[in-house]
This record gives sequence, C-alpha cells and structure tokens, in this order.
Amino acid sequence: MQITERYYTQDEYLALEEIAKFKSEYINGEIIPMAGGTTNHNRLALNLSTGLNFAFRQQDYEVFMGDVRLWIPDKNIYTYPDVMIIAGKPEYYNNRTDTVTNPIVIAEILSKSTQSRDRQAKFEDYKTIASFQEYILIDQTKINVMQYVKTGRKRWEIREYDLEDEMIALHSVLFQISLEDLYNKVDFEAEQLEEANPDS
Repeated sequence: MQITERYYTQDEYLALEEIAKFKSEYINGEIIPMAGGTTNHNRLALNLSTGLNFAFRQQDYEVFMGDVRLWIPDKNIYTYPDVMIIAGKPEYYNNRTDTVTNPIVIAEILSKSTQSRDRQAKFEDYKTIASFQEYILIDQTKINVMQYVKTGRKRWEIREYDLEDEMIALHSVLFQISLEDLYNKVDFEAEQLEEANPDS
C-alpha cells in the first residue's frame, strides 16, 4: 500500500501550531512532532538560561528558551532551539513575536532521539543564518559539552568540556559558566534507569 505524504504551507503549519497541544517542527513542507523533554533536559536548559539572563542584566542581549520559534529561510524550516541568545532586539519574521530570525548563539540539549540530527543536519541548517556565531551541544546523560565557534567563512573551532571544574567561556558574548553549575541537580542515575527500562 502506498502512503501519500502530506505537505503543508507555512500558513497551514503556523495555524496548526497555534492550537496544538505539543510543538512541531516544520521542515520544507513536512510537520514533524517534537519529542517531549526529560527533567534533566529541563534542568540543563534552565541552568544555562538562568545564568545567561543574570549575566546579561547590564548587557544588550536577550535569552529565549524552547517556546520561541526560529525561522531559517534558506532551509524553509521552523524549529524550536532549546536556548537562543540574541544581540540587541529580536528580529521577528512577518511581525510574529513568537518567531525570531537572528540568534547569535544556539544551545541544544542532546537526547537519544535527537542527538544525531542536532550534531549534524541541524547544525548545517543553523549555519545558513547570517547572525549565527556559536553552537553549544550539552549531553544530558553525562558531563560533556561541545562548543563550536565560527572563526571565519566556513571555519569553525571545536572545543570539548567534560570535567566538573572546567569553565565554558562563550566567544560571542561575555559569559562563562562552570560545568558544575551547568549540571546542577542533573540526575544521571534517573537517565540510566530510563535506559534500562525504556517501556516503564
């Protein structure tokens, strides 16, 4: 039996998102439901966002978490990064205050279902954004952070952090955080229990 895929216009997708109970991404006409986040995922995003928001009290940057949508015009994609930093004022797509276009830093919390796409395809999508300068990938199953910093046209520097007493210093903005603070209250035992009992 042949299955016909349904393709949606941007307007159809946005109208569906306004009434949906769960968020979905839009990738070149396809609507893809997003997986729900774990408590560790939430802790990491909150720890990073809280630290950034406090640091930016006297700086002209804003921090947005997973409910703000990102429009990537060159790829015809709407998505919801875990954390975004914007310099100055957000640039809204079509005057929609729920959709921005100009992050300079994006952070994603890796999960089993999304880590492959976050590391590869999604990074390639983000690279097409003119303002985008830095990408942070945070593992929720162990202490490990990958930092990608744009150093030139098609050039990115990579750094890895995996020790609690290490400090991550962002290059695009004046901010640093220790891995101990970033991973505060993250429960790796709960993550391992979930992996051992995937159907529970």
